[in-house]
Amino acid sequence: MARQELAHYLRDRRAALRPHEIGLAATGTDRRTPGLRREEVAELAHMSVDYYTRLEQARGPRPSARILDALARALRLTPAERSHLFRLAGSSAPPGITAVRRVRPHVARMLERLPETGAIVTDAAYDVVAWNPLARALLGADLGCGTTNLARRRFLGQGRMYGSSSAEEFGHIVVARLRRAADRYPHDPRLAALLAELRAGSEEFRQIWEARPVHAPGHRTKTLDHPEAGALRLNCDVLLVPEDDQEVVLMTADPGSPAVRALRRLATQAT
Repeated sequence: MARQELAHYLRDRRAALRPHEIGLAATGTDRRTPGLRREEVAELAHMSVDYYTRLEQARGPRPSARILDALARALRLTPAERSHLFRLAGSSAPPGITAVRRVRPHVARMLERLPETGAIVTDAAYDVVAWNPLARALLGADLGCGTTNLARRRFLGQGRMYGSSSAEEFGHIVVARLRRAADRYPHDPRLAALLAELRAGSEEFRQIWEARPVHAPGHRTKTLDHPEAGALRLNCDVLLVPEDDQEVVLMTADPGSPAVRALRRLATQAT
C-alpha cells in the first residue's frame, strides 16, 4: 500500500471535483476551496469522516475493496482512475458484474484507420463487438451481423469457418480466456449460457477446459485458407483494452509477400 501516494491522490481528486457536479451548492460562507470537503466525500462514500481523514493523512488502515469502490463512486473516478486507486491501495481492481460489450469510440475509430489491416475487437466472452471491412472480408460476411462469437465458431461450427494452421492452438487460447472470464464475471448470465452451450455441444471444449490451459495474448502467425484469396500467411497481434477487458486483434501480412497483395485486393473489394 502506497500510503503517501494514496493520500495525495485522494486529496487531488477531491479538490478537482466541483460541488455542482454532484448537486451540491457551490457557494457558502465556510467553503474556502473549489473542491469538495472531506465531510462531503465521506458522506457520499458512506463512511465516517474520521476514517476518510486518516486515509488522506496517510494514517488509515488498508482500505477494503468495498471502501475503495465507494470512494471511486464518490469521487466520480473513471475506470482507469478507479484502477489506479486500487493499485495505490495495494489491491487489484475487481471487474464489473458483467463483461463489457460496448466499444469505446476511440477504439472503433482506430479500426477505421487501418485499411490494409484486418481488425476486430472481442470482449471477454469472445463476442466480436467491432470490426473493420477487411476483417469482414477475411473472416466472413456473418461478422457484420454483430452476433459472431469466436468460441461458438471454433467449437460448435457456427458461422463461416476457414481452414487455419492454428486451429488447435486457438482452441486452447479460447478456453484459457473463457476460464479467466468465468472467474471474473461469475454472475454474467450471457457468459454462463455460452459456457453451458459449449460444454453441451463440444467434447473437445470439455477436454480442453479440464486441462486448464494458460495463455498470454501476444504475436502469432497462421495460414488461413481463404475461399477467394487462397492460402494467406498472416500475422496476428493483440492489443489489450484493459479497462474493458477487451482485445483488439490485428491481422497483417509481411511486406512484399503474396499475402499482402491479396489483402490489398480484399480491402479494395470490401470498401
